[in-house]
Amino acid sequence: MTLLERIIKFFGDYFAALVILAAALAFFNPAPFKVTAPYIPQLLGLVMLGMGLTLTRNDFAAVFERPRDVFVGVLLQFLIMPIVGYIIAGTMGINPELAAGFILVGCVPSGTASNVMTYLAKGDVALSVTVSSITTLVAPFITPYLFLALGGQYIPVNATALLIDILKIVLIPIIAGVVLRHLFGSVVQKLIKIVPLISVVAIIAIVAAVVAASAQRLASMAGIVIIGVMLHNLLGYLIAYLVANKLCGMSDYKSRAISFEVGMQNSGLGAALAMVHLSPVAALPSAVFSVWHNISGPMLAAWWSKRLPVEAGQAGMPSSR
Repeated sequence: MTLLERIIKFFGDYFAALVILAAALAFFNPAPFKVTAPYIPQLLGLVMLGMGLTLTRNDFAAVFERPRDVFVGVLLQFLIMPIVGYIIAGTMGINPELAAGFILVGCVPSGTASNVMTYLAKGDVALSVTVSSITTLVAPFITPYLFLALGGQYIPVNATALLIDILKIVLIPIIAGVVLRHLFGSVVQKLIKIVPLISVVAIIAIVAAVVAASAQRLASMAGIVIIGVMLHNLLGYLIAYLVANKLCGMSDYKSRAISFEVGMQNSGLGAALAMVHLSPVAALPSAVFSVWHNISGPMLAAWWSKRLPVEAGQAGMPSSR
């Protein structure tokens, strides 16, 4: 194993710990990390560019092979997490900025770490990759109006400005990545192994910047944010699995994938949008979500991999996403 491969593996294996460490450093010494705050959209755009570089036709194969399964996954993603976020915001007695932050992180698309968690849980990886790809691509046209409908009662929401920013932060970089892969496939293939490292470093920088920007107020609200995020994430897993399995008649194999797709959010996008359009306080749920779902996801995946039967036809390990 080369030095670069060891570094990539280290950052991947200890991602959650590194995020916690960076957040702690930013809390106790915010000044150096505040410098990064204005560049949060660019950092997330870099992550999305990496996603575009990894996309292939196979990532969308399930749309045509199993359209019902994909539809269920996308629909549940944009129903369950926004509604759960809305309920948390309305029942926990929190200020409007924080309430809006919980709703916003519920309205963003799936997190790409869900693909790896589905693989570890011995779930339907092909379905997971397709659903996360589709939810990310349609998010610019859904997330702003979901947030307007649910978060607009707490703070003023400019849905058009949100749409434009999500297009710039998400869709355009993804398309650029796809185009680069098509035009310079051989070069991209040689560089693709560093994409996970770049993505991890970018997310760590985003979380640290959010914590630094709100360090003065974080101490008084850290408990409520952590509890709310844990509830949001765990209810997402549970409700998605039960709806997919019991109501939609999907197998355990498929339902595990849907559970991770719904429960794990693109919290980096939530943080970026909150910092630009709301406030550092509103970005806190997304920042904490980035840490927590990378702890709960591996725990759930490990439990499922040991306790639930493996079905035939499990897809292989997702590449770099």
